[in-house]
Amino acid sequence: MSEEPSKRSWSARRDHGSTGFEEYAAVGQRRLYRTAYLLCGDVEAARDLTQTALAKLFQHWHRASAADNLDAYAKTVLIRTFVTERRRSLRDLLAQVRSAPRTEAQDAVPSDLRVTLLALLDELPPRARAIVVLRYWEDLSVQSVASLLRCSESTVKSQCSRSLARLRAQLGDVHVYTVGS
Repeated sequence: MSEEPSKRSWSARRDHGSTGFEEYAAVGQRRLYRTAYLLCGDVEAARDLTQTALAKLFQHWHRASAADNLDAYAKTVLIRTFVTERRRSLRDLLAQVRSAPRTEAQDAVPSDLRVTLLALLDELPPRARAIVVLRYWEDLSVQSVASLLRCSESTVKSQCSRSLARLRAQLGDVHVYTVGS
């Protein structure tokens, strides 16, 4: 029994024209959005990031469609776009956060652990956030993350260690290991 076309890996099907891109975008957009949401933590920002990554993919479709693994190529474009955009605006974001007074609502810990973790992830620098998301939510190996982000494996390990320590410190008394219902 053959797989449904939308479920097969894109690498098995190659079309170098714009119809190939349209087909890939229809199939791969949801996977890219999922990763974008984990990176951004915001629905609108994730949509924008996904569209920007797809636009870049379309711009270089001839090269992208020739890649051995188009899904990995697209995810790399998405992650690098995220890191680049965050680097550009990081200085502005830090200035806004430092100058804005905190309210009691911001200091309260949300009851849902997932919401709490997404909020804490948002406080990590872009590259550290990308490493944590890829390593622990996407369940990629250290080697895969290093390859995607063009850094050494030791950088991935040290960033993971520092980021997790920072997240644990910020979580404080929140129980990380909860029993799901």
